[in-house]
Amino acid sequence: MLMAHPAVLRNLVEQYETLQALHADVGSPKVRQRMDDVAYTLCVSTGTRDVDTALIAARHQLPGARVQDDSVLTM
Repeated sequence: MLMAHPAVLRNLVEQYETLQALHADVGSPKVRQRMDDVAYTLCVSTGTRDVDTALIAARHQLPGARVQDDSVLTM
């Protein structure tokens, strides 16, 4: 499997978290669509099928990650 560059993953995670916070405050369709787009890109970049797993996988691939239990990644 191809792996995304850590800088790309970090950027996607930060974008998703920012959009998630913005959506909680504003809830506009434009923010939701952008959040969905970033979630899709995260899933493709990590080879996963849902955004929660994609976020875990992305964080696991970042330099300095100290994931104690990566059992969520084995399916």
